[in-house]
Amino acid sequence: MTDTDQQPIVAQVYKARQFCEDKGARFTLLREKVYALLLEKQSAVGAYELLDALKLTESSAKPATVYRTLDFLLEFGLIHKIESTNAFVACHHFDCTHPVQFLICDTCGDVKEIQSEGLKDTLDKQAQTVGFSVVKQTIEAHGTCVICQ
Repeated sequence: MTDTDQQPIVAQVYKARQFCEDKGARFTLLREKVYALLLEKQSAVGAYELLDALKLTESSAKPATVYRTLDFLLEFGLIHKIESTNAFVACHHFDCTHPVQFLICDTCGDVKEIQSEGLKDTLDKQAQTVGFSVVKQTIEAHGTCVICQ
């Protein structure tokens, strides 16, 4: 990865640090490293893959360390969990609340996050007809990306 490739990651990490500090939370070096690792990936990453990457600079890193860090990042909306694959992706617009839809390529693992307000509105209306209130919505659609087709 070149310095030019790193610039957006550095800027996003800085934005995340400011976001956490504004909320009264510490964005520790470990949290920063895990978040940066996720930003570098285009595909979803499992906890043990993150652990292996983290051990390159943090030899004492353990699974519990990674899981606690992921829990923090999830709590603050800095990452999303892909439930169907038990993997994680960075969120690039964590400073707003939004419905989440993922397009997941089953061939290469690429994950694209999209936002479809129309889909959220339809789901909310259908839920209301049965007396249900949607608090959080994540939809995962599996298929094949344009590169793998």
